[in-house]
Amino acid sequence: MSTTPIRFKLAVTAIGATAAILTASGCGNDTTSTGSGSSSATDSVMPSMSGSMPGMNHGTTPTSAAARSDYNDADVTFLQQMYPHHAQAVDMAKLVPARSQDRQVLDLAANIEKAQDPEMDQIAGLLASFGKTAPGIDAGHMSDMPGMMAPEKLDALKVLSGKDFDRMWLQTMIDHHNGAIAMSNTVLAAGINPDTKTLAQKIITNQQAEIDQMRAMLNTN
Repeated sequence: MSTTPIRFKLAVTAIGATAAILTASGCGNDTTSTGSGSSSATDSVMPSMSGSMPGMNHGTTPTSAAARSDYNDADVTFLQQMYPHHAQAVDMAKLVPARSQDRQVLDLAANIEKAQDPEMDQIAGLLASFGKTAPGIDAGHMSDMPGMMAPEKLDALKVLSGKDFDRMWLQTMIDHHNGAIAMSNTVLAAGINPDTKTLAQKIITNQQAEIDQMRAMLNTN
């Protein structure tokens, strides 16, 4: 009986066993490598959560724009006083529709509100650019500012209507506008901020024109 087939069969068996061992060994190495290196592999692909990933701000603090330095105390005082000053003028304008039947008074009040309400936003924006804040609206009752109406006078105005209301409202608004013009002239002389001065000049021009209009209206009523 020949031994060749038996030797061949044994060789094949040995080769197969060796391959199985190598395969098992190789699989074990891959698993070990993947398991122990998964963290470092992920780190090499994924950015850390420290703000390097687009759209992620973890661990970062947004920086605010630096405050302007082209202003002085006169600019800040003007803006912080003009804000409540405008607020009172807007409140006075809002009294008109329910108390007046005069078309000129109604139109003037609407124009005052339309002009001064946006200027309050502009004033608040300028103060923010200086690193300052606008005062509360309640500060509008500070009677020590030029032209500001005292609370008791405002209460007296609220109970009037018709011609009596129109006359008192016009007289009071003239005083109020004159106060705003005086404050504006002060900042033009003492302030240094160009935006504040531009606003002050605009207030002078517009409110002086309204004063002239109100005086003419009083003379015809």
